[in-house]
Amino acid sequence: MPDDITDSMLNERLFGRPSTQTGLRRRVEPDWAALVREMKRPSVDLQILWGEYRAIHPEGYGYSRFCELYREFERRLTPTMRQSHVAGDKVFVDYSGKTIDIVDPATGEVMSAELFVGVLGASSYTYAEATWSQKLPDWIGAHVRMFAHFGSVTRLVVPDNLKSAVHRPSFYDPEVNQTYGRMADHYGIGILPARPYKPRDKAKVEAGVRVAQSYVLGRLRNVTFFSLAECNQAIAAALEQINSRVMRKLGLSRRDLFLDVELPAMRPLPATPYEYAEWKKARVHQDYHVEIDGFYYSVPHSLISEEVEARITVNGVELFHRGQRIAVHIRLYGNGNRHVTHDDHMPSHHRFYSGWSEARFRRSAAAIGPNAEALIVAVMGRRKHPEQGFRSCLGILKRLRGIDRDRAEAACARAMEIGALSSKSLGSILDNNLDRKPPEPLSTADLPLFHANIRGSGYYH
Repeated sequence: MPDDITDSMLNERLFGRPSTQTGLRRRVEPDWAALVREMKRPSVDLQILWGEYRAIHPEGYGYSRFCELYREFERRLTPTMRQSHVAGDKVFVDYSGKTIDIVDPATGEVMSAELFVGVLGASSYTYAEATWSQKLPDWIGAHVRMFAHFGSVTRLVVPDNLKSAVHRPSFYDPEVNQTYGRMADHYGIGILPARPYKPRDKAKVEAGVRVAQSYVLGRLRNVTFFSLAECNQAIAAALEQINSRVMRKLGLSRRDLFLDVELPAMRPLPATPYEYAEWKKARVHQDYHVEIDGFYYSVPHSLISEEVEARITVNGVELFHRGQRIAVHIRLYGNGNRHVTHDDHMPSHHRFYSGWSEARFRRSAAAIGPNAEALIVAVMGRRKHPEQGFRSCLGILKRLRGIDRDRAEAACARAMEIGALSSKSLGSILDNNLDRKPPEPLSTADLPLFHANIRGSGYYH
């Protein structure tokens, strides 16, 4: 080319118009907003979209110019829309950091509730609710209700590094809270915490939080709520407006994108919702029980001094050792019994002694006969506490074992007659065959005296 040719002259020769009009486009333009929506579908990329465009418009833009114009359109969207989020892939969750006031109607006390926000990556469909705190039970409960609202689950959930989600933030190996991880396992999703000090990782939820604060907190700032349920009803109505409003650049609402693009790519919910449970580690005591919140639950005695994991729900306590469930108990509350013990967790000798009771000894004696039962009742009755006679009862039943029923009954009757209320005395009766001897008649010396001048023992009591 001649040395004196300028860019303007060259542009006019090539395109037949002044270079000041280079911003004008002479080829057929695709619907860029529609292409942005299509890019959110799984396995769709610009190469596929350009091929479809050229199939309709053979004289259209080449691939490089097509990509350049697409990126230029993306840059005109909101900053979060410039991130590439595949449909059904991620939901971003966080607390807004601003609270909602709720008044106790009984006392007039003003309490603060936190605003939980979840935003789907591809459609920006937003969920929000008020919870009393950011603690683990409320954090988990908000996720369960969010997934129920969606009717499906994403592949990943991206939380911020709050304590309820992440024990130890790390760029390389973040340590996720165990209960939070169990919830994720129940729904078959992965947890991908945002990197510390990387706000772009959670730009989607940050934008969702700003929208929720504007539509929810801003519009409800002058409304007085008297219960958490009433507050959440108002939040649900505000969310309906957020998700139904048409986004100007895309020409569709968040709900339209959710139903058309996001929901078909999401995964189905499990058959039952996740039941909140806390996990704790505990050491097995010498009495083969572990302590959970001031109550004691048994495990097999072979695990004494071992460390176990406890899964604690509202109604039950499950105990695990090396990933295997070893015990299930109904959870204890209140000031009553603080121990629960399964018989099969005891050593054999403990199991034997634990079965001792007044009713048990009476049942065993009644199986022999009425005289045997009367002897057992007399043995326990002469003690201040029945438990003090348990060993004597055990000895009597052991002495009667293997003896003919009629003889056993006769021996017990003879023991009652002479007041021999011990296993040793009963053994003497049997060894000396006293049960087979007729009772000796009472002598006159043994008979009570009756006379008008004798007051008798009743006079002194």
